[in-house]
Amino acid sequence: MSELAFALKRTLEDAYGFVRLRGELSKVTHHASGHVYLTIKDDKAAIDGVVWKGSVRGLSVRPEQGLEVIVTGRITTFPAGSRYQIVIESMEAAGVGALLAQLERLKQKLAAEGLFAADRKRRLPTMPAVVGVITSPTGAVIRDILHRIRDRWPCRVVVWPVVVQGDAAAGQVAAAIRGFNAMTPDGPVPRPDILIVARGGGSVEDLWAFNDEALARTVAESTIPLISAVGHETDTTLIDFVSDRRAPTPTAAAEMATPVLSELKALTADYDRRLATAGGRMLEDRRGRLTALSRGLPRPADILAMARQRLDYAGSHLTMGLRRNVDVQARRLAQTSAPLRPALLQRRTEQLSSRLDAVNLRLNAAIPRRLKVEETRLAALDKLRQTLNPKRPPRPGFVLLTRADGSLARNGAELTAGEAVHLMFEDMTREAVIDGAGAPPPAPPAPAAPRPAPKKAVSPPAGQGDLF
Repeated sequence: MSELAFALKRTLEDAYGFVRLRGELSKVTHHASGHVYLTIKDDKAAIDGVVWKGSVRGLSVRPEQGLEVIVTGRITTFPAGSRYQIVIESMEAAGVGALLAQLERLKQKLAAEGLFAADRKRRLPTMPAVVGVITSPTGAVIRDILHRIRDRWPCRVVVWPVVVQGDAAAGQVAAAIRGFNAMTPDGPVPRPDILIVARGGGSVEDLWAFNDEALARTVAESTIPLISAVGHETDTTLIDFVSDRRAPTPTAAAEMATPVLSELKALTADYDRRLATAGGRMLEDRRGRLTALSRGLPRPADILAMARQRLDYAGSHLTMGLRRNVDVQARRLAQTSAPLRPALLQRRTEQLSSRLDAVNLRLNAAIPRRLKVEETRLAALDKLRQTLNPKRPPRPGFVLLTRADGSLARNGAELTAGEAVHLMFEDMTREAVIDGAGAPPPAPPAPAAPRPAPKKAVSPPAGQGDLF
């Protein structure tokens, strides 16, 4: 059975290797794998079709339910299901009516998403410094735009060249919009303040690239305000509804994007004239109001006359007051200085001098006594210092034993066998080794001379008292 199925498959592919069909699409399914499965039908028959993933991108129209198309491909079979189908390699709309129907469905879809809403459209900049133009670099459109901008407004124009017709047009225009939005203000090419997408007039098929859904979404996502200037006054494309402003012609787009410098200068001059006129009128009004209000005020001479009179009165009394004050102070000084005599000061000086002499006498008598007491105390402290000095020569019969590091040995437990020590006698210093073999034992000391017997105390004669 499989041999028959594959034989039929080869027969159909050889006999119908190239076919061209016209019909209406139905049961259109965009599979997750990228393939598109559909059915082409007319009023009498229907045939299944498939568009492989690699061919979907090359289609001139997007397969949708109810679209009338002309497809080109080859007939083949699906052996597992015992049915035949057409493998579609190209697809195009069957006529202008079909294209417009597809466009109308796409417009309704984008409108439902809010891409045509007026509240999402941005205001155009009043005085742009950089204008970005997306169009063909060889047509008359770019020359008209540059000429119009040069006559109206001195700014920089950055042109992104693209093709404006054919299958590649939509992708290139979308890439240009994304490229302008990715620029930075301080980059080598400045970021435009406004964009113009422009193309001359043409048929519906010529302008169909600007009805692309992906291009329309790219225009909606642009952060730079965008003017659509595709075709003439009567031409309408999908990006006209998504853009921030639609221009009937490319020249009109240049006028929308830029102001007129001469008009701005005239407007500024008019504002300056009106400002000067309004300022002069305001000054005159304030001057008139000030004059009217000043009529109700007294004259400055009248206001100052009373104050001047008070000043004269105070000045006349000031001289007499100063003289009277001087006289009063002079009398008080005379009264205070009358009891003062040189004898009073001399008597006080003599009293203080006598007290000073008495103090000097007491000091002269006390200082020697104080010095004597301090000398006695200092001598006692010096004797105590000598007594407590650990390094003073020992008394006869005593030895001062120190270790090699100079520390004083206070008991025998601190010393170890073979340790070198210093022996300090009253008259000299000797070296020794603890428990070591040294010089022969010294001769026994000579017997000390007998001390004379103490004299017996003579008893005092009877009757004589003891002094102690």
